[in-house]
Amino acid sequence: MIPKVLIVDDSKEMLFALSEGLEKYEDKFSVVLSKNGLDAVEQLKANTFSLVVTDLKMPKMDGFSLLTHVMEKYPGIPVIVITGYSTPQMETMANDGGAIGYIEKPFMIDDLADRISTTLSTQSDGGSLQNVTSSMFLQLVEMEQKTCTIRLTDRLTDEQGVLFFNNGELLDARIGDKNGEHAAYVLFSWDEVNLSIQNSCAITENFIKKDVQAVFLEALRLKDEAESIHEDPSSDNTEPEFEPELEPELEPDSEPSVVEPVGKPPASKPKTATLAPASGKKDPAAVIRQKIQTKLGTKSGVQEIYTDPKWNSLMLAMEKVALAIGAGDLKLAMVNNKGPSDFILIPGLEPTVVKINPKSPRDRIIDALRV
Repeated sequence: MIPKVLIVDDSKEMLFALSEGLEKYEDKFSVVLSKNGLDAVEQLKANTFSLVVTDLKMPKMDGFSLLTHVMEKYPGIPVIVITGYSTPQMETMANDGGAIGYIEKPFMIDDLADRISTTLSTQSDGGSLQNVTSSMFLQLVEMEQKTCTIRLTDRLTDEQGVLFFNNGELLDARIGDKNGEHAAYVLFSWDEVNLSIQNSCAITENFIKKDVQAVFLEALRLKDEAESIHEDPSSDNTEPEFEPELEPELEPDSEPSVVEPVGKPPASKPKTATLAPASGKKDPAAVIRQKIQTKLGTKSGVQEIYTDPKWNSLMLAMEKVALAIGAGDLKLAMVNNKGPSDFILIPGLEPTVVKINPKSPRDRIIDALRV
């Protein structure tokens, strides 16, 4: 994962010289050039940067305004300022504004490259991992109560994002100009990532009110929902065209054949529990219903029991997490979405879903399912 550095200066000559001089460091970091502060703001929206290097005196939006913007909107991105007017007051203003350091003009490009490399190295002082599943690792961060900043790159799209943890609590997530829970859902949906770990966190305010597990489950639900809509042709609003059925010509003295009506097939529904499935095999939903009724009677708070393949991806992910933390095989899972219903999920070829009232005796229901 090559870090990306944004360099901002209003001098075309300076930008050209930096572009040429820093090219030999392309194996360590890549450079994006910006001609003023306003252009840099747009670049920050469109890309994920590991570092900003900016001149202070620029038209339209000067370096101090840009520094303030970065500290407010992208607090995980360090800033180095370039100045041709180095004074103690200037240094104090830059440091108070959030800059981690400054470099004085004129400077050697190799000196700037060294400063960039040193700053970037602190962003992976906690190590880096290649080709990992983000959800499992991030839940381990929560369990270990780690304070860190994690930078992720999606191996499929090369998109980058940042997560901020304080004592295992997820404070914020950022991708492009998005932050908070919405950004976290995107990052947690990435299947395979490269990531680097910085053993510090610049964020102090909590922008995410859910724990990592809740964010992870919601990210999987949204991803599964998006994939099912994408794959389901019935999600299109266009009605399929049907050729009119022609009446068959009958042979003399022959019986008319039955012609099935032509039309749009009914939408598929989750399979609800039946006590006597046509196949002769035991319906898992019916078996579970019987267990609950035997233990708790008919007033258990269970609203519905059915099998539903749409939960498959979530169940697979939770099974992986259970194995990763040494919890063994997943027997069942409880999903509390803070809505009118909670869900108990039982693994199978098609997961069995027990939809319950949040006020129901769920511990007794779970005990009944263990039998």
